[in-house]
Amino acid sequence: MKQEPLLQVNGLCVEFSTKNGSVRVLNQLDLHLLPGEALGIVGESGCGKSMTALSIMRLVPTPPGEISNGQILLNGDDVLQLTESQMEDIRGNEISMIFQEPMTSLNPVFTIGSQVSENIRRHQSANTSQAKEKTIQMLEAVGIPAPELRIDQYPHELSGGMRQRVMIAMALSCQPSVLIADEPTTALDVTIQAQIFELLRKIQEEMATSVILITHDMSVIAEFADRVIVMYAGRKVEEGLVRDIIDNSCHPYTQGLINCVPVLKRDPGLKRVELNEIPGVVPNLAQLGPGCSFAPRCHKVVDRCYQEMPPEQQVGENHYASCWRVGDAA
Repeated sequence: MKQEPLLQVNGLCVEFSTKNGSVRVLNQLDLHLLPGEALGIVGESGCGKSMTALSIMRLVPTPPGEISNGQILLNGDDVLQLTESQMEDIRGNEISMIFQEPMTSLNPVFTIGSQVSENIRRHQSANTSQAKEKTIQMLEAVGIPAPELRIDQYPHELSGGMRQRVMIAMALSCQPSVLIADEPTTALDVTIQAQIFELLRKIQEEMATSVILITHDMSVIAEFADRVIVMYAGRKVEEGLVRDIIDNSCHPYTQGLINCVPVLKRDPGLKRVELNEIPGVVPNLAQLGPGCSFAPRCHKVVDRCYQEMPPEQQVGENHYASCWRVGDAA
């Protein structure tokens, strides 16, 4: 039996006003999220990953930004049609977000306990005592030791990993059906990164929460996500199950991202890390041509790539790519 999407985005366009005119930073984006699924969104900085998350949360700064077209359906209801008051009832309750930098996301002048409990009091009509008890439970659930003591501490008194756990506790305090994690391990060392992703995986399984993970790292996607969307210059260029994308990627940009994952080479008597890079730079969104925006960096480029935007093609079951060279091994 086919599952109905919990979250569905149709034809989403986001534009920003600049001194040189309007710039479209998201262009006709479609995506869906199934109940209990982990969806990865991957791409370089500036591809539109975080703007997708902010659009879903209806946090696009307006002005200069504007959601100019599209639908964002949560349980069938278009959140773009809700009043701000109605959206505040949903945000942090039915859908929550973990931001990438906890030191700037947490308020430095309020204790950890007051910041986590605020969301609980707002959405669950809990009194102070009930909110405190739930806050301690949530801090304990995300692996913070001695939570009854931590609630009286301030963000600067915690390590980066602990602050990120607090952000996760805050986001999950009302058990949302959708959790967006925007590069949740930025600036953390690799050991702490592994702990955070293991925590997210555990929480997803225990709470049956649907997760959107935003990252630039294909190795993280391979470890965490069920399905992945690859974005470039505000557009989706490939989508599919993670195993299909890793084993049979069809878009040259996706192939480049996979090849960028560092590989340890073990030559006789020598160990070295081999790094591959995608040539060129991310394009200026205000100066995109009529064709594929990846064309100037692509090793498979043909004349048509500069002239026409390739349509999305189905290349396998639940596997789609937008490239004129799909199926061409050259």
